[in-house]
Amino acid sequence: MRVHIKNGRVLDPASGKDAVSDLFISEGRIVESFSGKADRVIDAKGLVVCPGFIDIAVRLREPGYEYKATLESEMDAAVAGGVTSLACPPDTDPPLDEPGLVDMLRRRAKALSRARVYPVGALTVKLAGETLTEMAELAEAGCVAFSQANVALADTQVLWRALQYAATFGFPVWLRAEDAFLAKGGVSHDGEIATRLGLAGIPSFAETIALNTILELTRASGARVHVCRLSTAGAVELMRAAKAEGLPVTCDVGIHHVHLCDMDLGYFDSNCRLEPPLRSQRDRDALSRALAEGVVDCLCSDHTPVDEDGKHLPFAEAEPGATGVELLLPLTLRWGEARKLALGAALARITCEPARILGVASGRLAAGAPGDVTVFDPSAPLRVSPEMLKSQGKNTPFLGLELSGRVRYTVVAGNVVYEA
Repeated sequence: MRVHIKNGRVLDPASGKDAVSDLFISEGRIVESFSGKADRVIDAKGLVVCPGFIDIAVRLREPGYEYKATLESEMDAAVAGGVTSLACPPDTDPPLDEPGLVDMLRRRAKALSRARVYPVGALTVKLAGETLTEMAELAEAGCVAFSQANVALADTQVLWRALQYAATFGFPVWLRAEDAFLAKGGVSHDGEIATRLGLAGIPSFAETIALNTILELTRASGARVHVCRLSTAGAVELMRAAKAEGLPVTCDVGIHHVHLCDMDLGYFDSNCRLEPPLRSQRDRDALSRALAEGVVDCLCSDHTPVDEDGKHLPFAEAEPGATGVELLLPLTLRWGEARKLALGAALARITCEPARILGVASGRLAAGAPGDVTVFDPSAPLRVSPEMLKSQGKNTPFLGLELSGRVRYTVVAGNVVYEA
């Protein structure tokens, strides 16, 4: 299929291009131009044309949690949000610890012909933290990295062996930094708000102690490590030092954590029950600043659809997580405006930077790159409501918020998979 996107503001953060021009896609790839008639012409006058967004944390909930969301509903949500590539964590039921499960997920996702899906395999069998998975076999089945998702790996010897094994084969390991014992039973940031609300807290040093361990083992093993969902100012400074030292580490932050803090819990709003928890205002501001500086590499939605029964409970008993894949663009734009960043610099955090971490060719508009493109109106108003969300999970702390930025077209491999 040949697609001609004309008159748009073509913005490619990877190359720095920002100009009103035309974009051509042929045979699933971006080309300089083509002769003859296009199969589809999109007039993007007044719109931004950029690489399709890449979200490195989207829970599709299959297999095992179809009552919370289905593969179809979440893939619909992804393309409605302009996301053309996504990585899904291994915390399904059963976890993605066998090649057959990974292959089944990839086949089902491919059959839906929407966004590209990159499974992240389980680091240990059943995510139990005891026995390493057959990483080589999982990689052959299509896993791009290995992770424990939000399940803390308490045994540092197992983690050490995992990093040694991964380093031998060049497999990336994605880890959440959280000390399992210090975080045990906690549901919110250990601060004044938790004390006032009577909630069990998770101290900031639960993250920094675990991160210090991860960095020491990275230093010893040479493994490529991506630290997922930073939430504290202390962790930011540790990552800053690690990068200055030249360690092979990258990191991300969830979109909720650059906009919200523990003050937003209000009167026990269970939509603000997240993993990691919303931290202090100081932590939020440090994360936002570090993302702008490039110390934090990219943004992700940490999309976690939860059914109503899982959220309509007392805060401490509610299931953690928030839906976010459809809000990645407007919330990124809002963050970029608050930091006074150029539009291209803000979009880099959800295009070329996550592409670099995933090791994929998407995330850029160069000739020969995959024909994954998002066309959006940066000034179109958007009011967050359950009705506008295509995700089966309506659990977001941003309900009722007025935002700007609407996706008009999503193109994957030269096929228009969403238009509004």
